[in-house]
Amino acid sequence: MSAPTLPTRRIGKDSVSAIGFGAMGIGGLDYGAPGDDETRFKIFLASKFGITPKGPNGSPEYMKQQLSQSLELLGVDAIDLYYVHRIDHTTPIETTIGALAELVKGGKIRYIGLSEPSPTTLRRAHKVHPIAAIQVEYSPFVLDIEQKGHLLETARELGVTVVAYSPLGRGLLTGQITSNADIPDYDMRKGIPKYSEANFPKIISLTNKLREIGVRYNATSGQVTLAFMLAQGDDIIPIPGTKKIKYTEENIGALRAKLTPEDIKGIREAINETELTGGQYPEAYMSWLYRDTPEPPTA
Repeated sequence: MSAPTLPTRRIGKDSVSAIGFGAMGIGGLDYGAPGDDETRFKIFLASKFGITPKGPNGSPEYMKQQLSQSLELLGVDAIDLYYVHRIDHTTPIETTIGALAELVKGGKIRYIGLSEPSPTTLRRAHKVHPIAAIQVEYSPFVLDIEQKGHLLETARELGVTVVAYSPLGRGLLTGQITSNADIPDYDMRKGIPKYSEANFPKIISLTNKLREIGVRYNATSGQVTLAFMLAQGDDIIPIPGTKKIKYTEENIGALRAKLTPEDIKGIREAINETELTGGQYPEAYMSWLYRDTPEPPTA
C-alpha cells in the first residue's frame, strides 16, 4: 500500500511536507535501525549545532567538528538544512554564516537555517548567504514573532520559511496534561514558568475551546491547533515532536481539518484571552533567544 500524498510547503527550492516530523524525542536506541523502505532521497533532513554546556558556540571550528560528527552518526554525505541552534553573542554572525556558506559550496549542507535569531541577526546573516529557514517556538502560547518589527515580518520580507517548533504548546494543547502535577519531575516542562500550576485553568480553557471546534471536523484539540498554525501562512511549517507512531499519524490528520475564517477568528480571540504569565524557558535560558552578535572586525 503506497503512502498518502501530503500537502507541501517550500524550504529553499525544495518541497517538504506541510507538517514536519520533530525527531528530538527518538533515536536509534528506541526506534531501531532504518528499514529498506526508508530511502534517503525521500527525506528532507534537518539538523543543527551550536549549544554547549557553556552556552551557544557559533565558531567555525566547533561548527565543522559538529557537522562531521553528525554526518558520521547519521550515515549520510550531506544534510539538507543545517541550523545554527542558538546565536552565539560572542561570534559575529557573518563569521558563522561565512563558514557555513563554504560547506554549502562543498556539498556538505544544502541550506542554512537559524534558530531564534533577532531580526537584525537574520538580516545580517541573509546578506552573507541566503537563509532558507528560521526555527522558532511558535504556538498559541508563544506568539512573540508576530509583534511588529519582529521575526515573522522580517522573515516574510526576506522570503525565509518559518519552521515552528512546539506548535502544540509542548503537548499541553492535546489535553493529556491537566495540571503541572501531571508533569514528571524529570520533564523539562515541569520548570517552565509559562506552564506553572497557576496558568493551567487558562490552558485547559483554551484546550476545551479547541476541542469544541474539533467536534465539527472529527478532530482532536491538537489537530485543530496544528490546523490553526498552518492557517497562519503558507510560509509556516509546524514541526511537532513525537515519540510514538500513533501521535505522528494524529498530527498528519490535522491536514484534514479545514478551518473556516470564523473558526480561525474564534481561536485567535480565545488565544488573546489566555495570556499565560511567565517565560517559555526558565530565566537562565531566556537570554539565549533573539540574540544579536558583535559586528565583524573591520579590515
